[in-house]
Amino acid sequence: MKSALLRLMQENSSRYRLWLENKQFADSIPAGALVLDAGAGEAPYKNLLTHVVYESADFEKVDKIYAKSTYVCDLKDIPVGDLRYDYIFFNQVMEHLPEPAAVLKELFRVLKPGGKLIYSAPFIFEEHEVPYDYFRYTQYGVRYLFTQAGFICERLDWLEGYFGTVGYQMNCMSRQLPRRAQDIRPGALGWLLVLPMVALKIELGLCSILFHSLEKKTKYTARGNPKNYVAIMSRPAQP
Repeated sequence: MKSALLRLMQENSSRYRLWLENKQFADSIPAGALVLDAGAGEAPYKNLLTHVVYESADFEKVDKIYAKSTYVCDLKDIPVGDLRYDYIFFNQVMEHLPEPAAVLKELFRVLKPGGKLIYSAPFIFEEHEVPYDYFRYTQYGVRYLFTQAGFICERLDWLEGYFGTVGYQMNCMSRQLPRRAQDIRPGALGWLLVLPMVALKIELGLCSILFHSLEKKTKYTARGNPKNYVAIMSRPAQP
């Protein structure tokens, strides 16, 4: 019962949407194509790419579990020749790059003419993988940086709808609001303040589950903001 509740509290509709986007991209890749997973981390999409030749690159400096990378390197200096890859996966990486323009220039260099790249990165998200967390990107920033590097923007969209963003923000509030009287104020007044706060934390946690569930059923984009953006970029077929 406890583990089921914990799974519900950790519900993440953004990961669900991201997996769907990457599956759709992977399914579009012909068998035998050469693919780069740039900033692969744990390589969560490798199992979608059994029909291609898969290579990965990551600097592997964050204290976390990594899949074995083909190239351990800075993404602004990938040790391969020009025009090597047919497709590139570039997920949840750009916020961690101190020099994003240089990395995009390098990804453009290694992508074949007519090749495609899938991009995703957060717009609304807490600091993570510190100290390697530098930027958040609007849709306009994404389009500008990629086009400056030479890419064509084929599609740029919200990754998840606003329900997913609300679910995430409620989960943050549920986790981060104080739960101890001494965190607010010592003495009896602290207890008077923290008791409704604890009740609110529980309410927010339950509402977060509801909004993540709603996100999986419908992608609401009429108002609000996405938590992440997703895009498909390509290198022009002709120089």
